[in-house]
Amino acid sequence: MIRERLLGWSHAFDHPVSRWISIGVAAALVVALLVIALLSATGRIRDPFRKELWKRTLAWGVMAPLLIGPVLLGAAWTILSITILSLACYREFARASGLFREKLVSAVVVLGVLAVQFAALDHWYGFFVALFPLTVILIAATSILPDSPKGYLQRVALGVLAFMLFGSSLGHVSYMANDWNYRPIILMLLLGVQLNDVFAFISGKTFGRRKIVPHTSPNKTVAGHLGALLLTTPLVATIAHFIFPGTPLDRPLWLILLGVIVSLSGQLGDLMLSSIKRDIGIKDMGVLIPGHGGVLDRINSVLLAAPAVFHYIGFFVGFGLDQPTRIFTGP
Repeated sequence: MIRERLLGWSHAFDHPVSRWISIGVAAALVVALLVIALLSATGRIRDPFRKELWKRTLAWGVMAPLLIGPVLLGAAWTILSITILSLACYREFARASGLFREKLVSAVVVLGVLAVQFAALDHWYGFFVALFPLTVILIAATSILPDSPKGYLQRVALGVLAFMLFGSSLGHVSYMANDWNYRPIILMLLLGVQLNDVFAFISGKTFGRRKIVPHTSPNKTVAGHLGALLLTTPLVATIAHFIFPGTPLDRPLWLILLGVIVSLSGQLGDLMLSSIKRDIGIKDMGVLIPGHGGVLDRINSVLLAAPAVFHYIGFFVGFGLDQPTRIFTGP
């Protein structure tokens, strides 16, 4: 049972929702490329907008398999990919905020990230939960060692925020992989937050007038956020209905509330990173992804959504309750 969950790639499409989402994403990318090619050939779009569209769409053509592929291959690959993603995000954050200069704090954050991912892989929930306060204590303690009171609050705060976002928050996505039904759940989360961004962009461009937080993100509008909420909520609720049929979560009110949680937490995650970038004075956290900035710029919506969705779903149905626990460390 453990081996099949961790490495059982042959079970990738056991659940129809996993199949639907994978086919839907692939089809959307193909259609997008064909539409851009047609518009370019007919002269409807010109440079530099044409190049920007190609760059962004091709970037998604690379990112989509990197996000979906490990989830389909197995829980071990999912957790490994989240570990790499967490460390990549921390690297961008540390360089942008200057936290990389604090070697001891950075070491504690990285070790904390790795410990969280191990706890998820081991299916050791007690250790997983305990790691947040324990890591915060270590960050506060090691920040004393340089014997430099000036800047103490800043390095502790940055360290705690970094671990909260890239260790604890993203770790909740990894812990979802302890459920036999994890594939459609994680794919629903990833699809929900990414389409939430798309819906907000389209609604904002079409109907947007009033800015919601102009000093934080000048392009975000009230209409954009409401449009994302109205479109994402029923989408997530519908997908969740097919993932959790016959469970306590499969009630219209609870499914709608799940959709609201995905939409609002995704939008708040985006605005949170915008606040961080405005405070630091930069446009993007990195340049790794053409047209999208850095890794952190692309997955910011997951940071707050992951723990919110994890604990909401966990309240109704739990995660991995029928799976062996402490599979490496023993009882």
